[in-house]
Amino acid sequence: MNPRCKLPMLLAALGVIAGLIGCGSQKAPQATPSPTPAGVDDHRIRANQASGKEWLSYNFDYDETRYSPLRQIDTGNVGRLGLAWSYDLGSERGVEATPIVADGVMYVTGPWSVVHAIDARTGARLWVYDPKVPPEFGAWACCDVVNRGVAVYKGKVFVGTLHGYLVALEAASGKELWRVDTNIDRTRYKHTITGAPRVFRDKVVIGHGGAELAAVGYVSAYHVDDGRMLWRWFSVPQRVEPPFYDPSQERAAATWDPKGAWREVGGGGTIWDAMVYDHELNRLYVGTGNGNPWNREVRSPSGGDNLYLSSVVALDADTGRYLWHFQEVPGDTWDYTATQHLILAELKLASGKRKVLLHAPKNGFFYVIDRQDGKLISAKPYVEVNWATGYDESGRPIEVEDARARQKPWETRPSAYGAHNWHPMSFNPNTGLVYIPAQGVPLAIEHDPQWRARTHLPGRPMSNLDWNLGYVLNTIPPQAKPFGHLLAWDPVAQKEVWRQEYLSPWNGGTMTTAGGLVFQGTADGRFIAYDAKTGASLWQVEVGSGVIAGPATYEIDGTQYVTVAVGWGGVYGLAARATERLSQGRVYTFKLDGKAPLPPVREYAQLRRTTLASGLPYRAEDVGPGAQLYVSNCLFCHGVPALDRGGNLPNLAYSDPQILSELPKLVRGGAWRARGMPDFAERLSDADVERIAAFILNMADIVAQTQAENAADQEP
Repeated sequence: MNPRCKLPMLLAALGVIAGLIGCGSQKAPQATPSPTPAGVDDHRIRANQASGKEWLSYNFDYDETRYSPLRQIDTGNVGRLGLAWSYDLGSERGVEATPIVADGVMYVTGPWSVVHAIDARTGARLWVYDPKVPPEFGAWACCDVVNRGVAVYKGKVFVGTLHGYLVALEAASGKELWRVDTNIDRTRYKHTITGAPRVFRDKVVIGHGGAELAAVGYVSAYHVDDGRMLWRWFSVPQRVEPPFYDPSQERAAATWDPKGAWREVGGGGTIWDAMVYDHELNRLYVGTGNGNPWNREVRSPSGGDNLYLSSVVALDADTGRYLWHFQEVPGDTWDYTATQHLILAELKLASGKRKVLLHAPKNGFFYVIDRQDGKLISAKPYVEVNWATGYDESGRPIEVEDARARQKPWETRPSAYGAHNWHPMSFNPNTGLVYIPAQGVPLAIEHDPQWRARTHLPGRPMSNLDWNLGYVLNTIPPQAKPFGHLLAWDPVAQKEVWRQEYLSPWNGGTMTTAGGLVFQGTADGRFIAYDAKTGASLWQVEVGSGVIAGPATYEIDGTQYVTVAVGWGGVYGLAARATERLSQGRVYTFKLDGKAPLPPVREYAQLRRTTLASGLPYRAEDVGPGAQLYVSNCLFCHGVPALDRGGNLPNLAYSDPQILSELPKLVRGGAWRARGMPDFAERLSDADVERIAAFILNMADIVAQTQAENAADQEP
């Protein structure tokens, strides 16, 4: 019998997620520094959109299309791609950055917000900057210690750090020029930065994450010269009565319950990824995050739309003044963030040419929004959706009656992992298609009437680490099946054109080119090129680890290169994996007829124990309480013991028995604190940790026994 089937009631009762939830030394050679990007400015970023010779912004251009006009590599010769060079990031956690390339220098970030400057011709190291993020911020980051990249502008490199600072570096040397603290109140909020800054008109703009913990959403603009703040806009109310911060705050306050739990934990709405600058209209569009707590029944008991959660908002780029918003999910209660990648485009619709925003957020609908006035043009599901049947003429979702059920659990489709998460999509104007890393991870939610802010409630996911969900998870076994696929979507017809199925969710971002290609890395450790029109697979290579970042392309001395940063992780990749290889973070760069040897890869079994722990005594009466404590302290990082296999963090059921026997001393003594593990000295007692160990060992015993029974049944 499958061990997952042997324990459904136990796991359901515990609220355990029984699905798939589950900076070392630098050895690259030194080199003579190449020219630095002193001349990068607004004009050059716009001009590069036509030439494509450099990759000057996170999503390539101000329109954030991730479409390159380079065509040396095309559908006819892509099979000749070979490795030009690779670069060891010396990291063991998730790598989410798209490399920036300017004046022959590549800038890429690794885990813990470390910045690497690399010779883009040879892969030689130029410099490395480590912002020295305190390790306790590993516990503040909901979704791994990741960073999605830098911005370059007028001789500086800008990076947001995991501990909430915006830093300006000298591009030539990596020397820190200035840093500003973006957190408005470190005594109250646990803000982190994982997203890439954006630069325009002498401003560098950054948001932050943290809405699962204690956070309030806002986006800030700073002057590139000295870091002085120019403006800031808040996505949730700072007050519930006059005087208000600005008119948009007054409008928002009327849509929140002043007696709700959001007043204690900030309300959420964090702007942690999606930002796009419209140079034609001089606007900044931002996508806002989920509510805090997730569950609106405790966040805002009297209801309300809770502006501006789960919205696309237009701001004046010079002043930060609110212009308009479109709320994709009024009164969000499912963690349906609108923080996923936004693309500017001009589409030929039945009504004529329209300047639009293209958006495929977590909630499963693909949106085409008029970017001049924020009106919805169309919205259609691009995956299975069960929370709404569509949108009415006023632009509001038509919700399914049971989707906000309080008295019973609800399997959300898409789940909080999203039909599309942060992994960037791309838009090819030649094919007219958007290429989306679509996915599904099963999850069921149930209203938790016992939830209280900043309170440890065993059995409530990560509550001892200050997570604010307001839900119990998977009290019923989800019926949906996990999936991941590359989806080619027609935004005019609002329909699927082709897809490529994958082994797992959590596949990398996409890039498309004038050579008729789409590039994407996969969770099972491949980097693949497809025909952008037909979806035919044309070339692939093994890259030693699951890929989650988006690729880039550039040209130097007449040679086109394609590059991708590799390193498995992110919130899904912490506890689950789809490959038996788990190599260190690395940048792979390819060109036609490249002859460099692929670097050696490491098997998961070489890095981690793959035998279930056994032989240690434990008390049967500790198993149930230990399971509750495991859910409230360990679940999202280490997955379900013995059922999940581990990701970039180990599954604890495969620990060395000696580690489990000494678990109280190790966990409460801070043995793994330097690697980002929370400090449990004041959060758990020795007896608590012994109960957690009992649960882990019991799960290992049950699964091992089931495996032995299955093996016996298969014998002739």
